Amino acid sequence: MLSHHLQGALADLRDLIQITESDISDIKEAKNDPQFDRLSLKEEKLKSFETKKAMIDHEISSLMSKNPDMDLPELLSKEQHDQLDDLKAELNKLRDVNKHYARLVLVVSNLYNTFLERIIPTEMQGYNKVASKSSTILQVRV
Repeated sequence: MLSHHLQGALADLRDLIQITESDISDIKEAKNDPQFDRLSLKEEKLKSFETKKAMIDHEISSLMSKNPDMDLPELLSKEQHDQLDDLKAELNKLRDVNKHYARLVLVVSNLYNTFLERIIPTEMQGYNKVASKSSTILQVRV
């Protein structure tokens, strides 16, 4: 059963990596809609991974409680050790891909905020940002 959960978790991680790489491609081409469309799929895959990880944890703790005199490496097969190594590698890859995506999101966000600030200058009034009365670029006529 542990091997089954490990395979499922690996598949979910690989799907999350692929989705995030698609998001990176789309953000570079300023395609926002596909990214938003994939959000629900990304959330489903994340929940699925978390469920499978909980099952993996349960299976490992169950193995250890049934065999308290044995160490974990002795309880797992070679295949399961390899799958755990693959899981660690995929988690590291997902972290790196997410870092790259987060940097791009931050850059795009700053760009849009800078454009907006130049079009409609704002000033802080306490904790709130309000449009400045001395807007030089944008003039509103009624």
